[in-house]
Amino acid sequence: MALEIVQPEGLDKPETYSHVIAATGSRLVFIAGQMSDDPDGNLVAPGDLAAQARQVFANLGRALTAAGARPDQVAKITIYVVDHRREYLPIIEAARIAVFGDHKPTDTLLGVQTLAAPGYLIEVDAIAVVD
Repeated sequence: MALEIVQPEGLDKPETYSHVIAATGSRLVFIAGQMSDDPDGNLVAPGDLAAQARQVFANLGRALTAAGARPDQVAKITIYVVDHRREYLPIIEAARIAVFGDHKPTDTLLGVQTLAAPGYLIEVDAIAVVD
């Protein structure tokens, strides 16, 4: 496998991400920030973080597939959430697990004031390493 997940001693043991991933492979795949658009580019579920999170992670999965990559080959994701609050974490984690299952890529979650257009609540980008 191209990814070696490392959970360093002395750090907490996160349920949904890894602190360190060492990657080897012959191809890097960079996925642009995926938003909660349908195939026609329309915003899905304005005002509904859970529905938008599901759409965003599903779109991420489709982008990975189109590039010949799998979710378990993702080394890093960045999650951007408008006006993030701690109580959003279970909602985001449920959508994330639907795509990644037991795989725990490294991640950064950022609370932001706004995204590219009004109504969007979450965006996720990714980097995958393919053998």
